[in-house]
Amino acid sequence: MELSPSPIDAAIIGGGPAGLMAAEVLCAHGLDVHLFDAMPSLGRKFLMAGKSGLNLTHGEETEKFLNRFGASRQRLQTSLQGFSAHDIQDWAHELGIETFVGTSGRVFPKDFKAAPLLRAWLRRLRADGLHIHVRHKWTGWNGDALVFETPQGQTCVSAKATILALGGGSWPSLGSDASWVESLEDLGTTIAPLRPANCGFDVAWSDHMKDKFSGAPLKSVRLSFDGQSANGDITITNTGIESGPVYTLSAPLRDAIEQHGTATLSIDLLPDKTVEQLTTALNKPRGKKSFSTHLKRTTKLDGAKAALLRECLDKEIFQDPARLAHAIKAVPLTLIRPRPLEEAISSAGGVRFASMSDDFELTTKPGVFCAGEMMDWEAPTGGYLLSASMATGRSVGEAVLRRIKSSRDT
Repeated sequence: MELSPSPIDAAIIGGGPAGLMAAEVLCAHGLDVHLFDAMPSLGRKFLMAGKSGLNLTHGEETEKFLNRFGASRQRLQTSLQGFSAHDIQDWAHELGIETFVGTSGRVFPKDFKAAPLLRAWLRRLRADGLHIHVRHKWTGWNGDALVFETPQGQTCVSAKATILALGGGSWPSLGSDASWVESLEDLGTTIAPLRPANCGFDVAWSDHMKDKFSGAPLKSVRLSFDGQSANGDITITNTGIESGPVYTLSAPLRDAIEQHGTATLSIDLLPDKTVEQLTTALNKPRGKKSFSTHLKRTTKLDGAKAALLRECLDKEIFQDPARLAHAIKAVPLTLIRPRPLEEAISSAGGVRFASMSDDFELTTKPGVFCAGEMMDWEAPTGGYLLSASMATGRSVGEAVLRRIKSSRDT
């Protein structure tokens, strides 16, 4: 397929939430917009994220919401406030998707599914004139023309403005393979190295721990690290630990490992018990009962939790009820590395804000804008990732709209 030799208004590369939101802004104003994606269909990572219940955004108060973006808050704030959590819910309703706010503050579609929302979204975009080209892998530029590899061979496209919404480096099998990094670095654009975010961590488990407890949950624990904490269930894996509370603390844990080689996570196995209560319980007469039976009877600790104590504590601690009580409230688990980037829920790093204007336009390539996860920001799970991807996509769409309108007026 060859496109018209005359420049199209806007080329959007990447068919995830950021790219689709940019397309929505531009198509609504009648522009000639073409969206390109390397995969056979759009929104594959979006659909995968929705398999366990699509978390659209988070309903917490604005200041707390913005602080979830850490050092990137200042550069993302205008976008996030311009397309807020409330705006996202209104937008979903316009597509015919009802939402609700869960007890945790997270916002979900009522049916929890991503596919109906994506179908409704694409249906509206096509009706508004969006041209979609799948199996078009962007490989860089030939002069100012965009170059794509397609099943029919190489094709070049000229555009008045280009939006790159290519994602980070996690889940490469779904399209976010970070192949764009080299093309942008060749321009002189500075890229922060891509690193795993919202990820699990490796632990040097004993063979016994791996053989007997891989896949076992640690229910209702509290994790603490560097002044931050997270409550919930975590899962022991063959290589280490995974799940929600781990992801919440993954950024500081990852950074500590990069700096020091390891990080020690503190796990409170019984958050609803005090040290004093545990000490009193453990001091009860043991009689002829085994220590495992005594521990279970007095503290309700058994299975994976009891195994974790033995894995992480020196033997002499078990002889002293007071020391053991303190240890139960703060089991020291040494993490040796984050799981690989391709396994992470999201990635940190990407195009540095210093290489972009306030409108996310590349300083090294005027007329080319970035949106979504390919930029250098990160956020925890809970709807923040999707919110920022859509919000930056919308901001960039508006910036391109202003640019094209300005060029028409001159």
